[in-house]
Amino acid sequence: MAVFAEEVNLAGYTTLRLGGPARRFVEATTEAELVAAIRRADDEGEPVLVLGGGSNLVVSDDGFSGTVVRIGTRGVERSSGEGGRTYVRVQAGEEWEPFVERCVEDGLAGVECLSGIPGRVGATPIQNVGAYGQDVSETIVQVRAYDRQARKVVSLDREACRFTYRHSAFKGHDRYVVLEVTYELREAEESQPIAYGELARKLGVQPGATVPLKEARDAVLELRRVKGMVLDPADPDTRSAGSFFTNPILDAARLADLEHRVAERLGPDTAFPRYPESPGPDGRPRTKTSAAWLIDKAGFAKGHTLGPVRISGKHTLALTNPGGARTADLLALAREVRDGVRDAFGVELVNEPVFVGVEL
Repeated sequence: MAVFAEEVNLAGYTTLRLGGPARRFVEATTEAELVAAIRRADDEGEPVLVLGGGSNLVVSDDGFSGTVVRIGTRGVERSSGEGGRTYVRVQAGEEWEPFVERCVEDGLAGVECLSGIPGRVGATPIQNVGAYGQDVSETIVQVRAYDRQARKVVSLDREACRFTYRHSAFKGHDRYVVLEVTYELREAEESQPIAYGELARKLGVQPGATVPLKEARDAVLELRRVKGMVLDPADPDTRSAGSFFTNPILDAARLADLEHRVAERLGPDTAFPRYPESPGPDGRPRTKTSAAWLIDKAGFAKGHTLGPVRISGKHTLALTNPGGARTADLLALAREVRDGVRDAFGVELVNEPVFVGVEL
């Protein structure tokens, strides 16, 4: 049965431990309860915030003056397909990291490099969650969602999800509420080809090689722990929303401008990270660069502090709340970093977490 409460402090439901109260709070443990809670709020003209694990969320100090619906649905179903393919249907409220662990233990390849990421399954298609050379868009084949406009449950295939870098058809608006995600995984003892250079070096293999699934998972977890990207109550560097900024994607003109600014600021022989990206809507080539590198070279080192908040001592992309901060403090640091990178390199950093009642 759904649980209802009023004036619930949202700080306890986010990994940043920030955010004010929700006027109404509902925890739904079945799909029927979840859809009913959304419909009721819509019928009453009430703003709705759908909450999962709270690991990718920055909530205003004023909280949310509407209904927060926390997804607590559970369930994993597995079926076999052709060619060693396995389809796994997962309810949106399942925790992501235990799901990945189970896949690796069961010999299912395709999500092993996404180990250690906090949050729940329902968030993965919204953000097109990715790390260490894997994105969920590579394995998601269907998303069931409640369409608030059509007031019915719909199914979207991979094409309809319109996945791009850290984006999808579900992000940037509140039309869809993700109910269930189906992943197509491969029965195998070996990982998918290792695509990320840092992970390949950690494993001692060349990019494109495969390794036993557990070795890939263990290496990813170790890399994430070193960067404070695995939740640990004893480590204040993990009190964050993960990577706060996305890696910039540049067209040819913006890339040339960055090359000029880097040479001018750091010297003509200075190289910066660059990776081929899929072409833009106009078909022209694009290049991805590293937000972490830009932040560091703009003068913001690990551990940089502004009042009660700071950049993680382990990873430049994570903005942390060691304790006693407010959301306003975190945003002040984010603006300082964003403005510093723009002034130094002419690149506008974009926040990765979802903002509720705030903006940069």
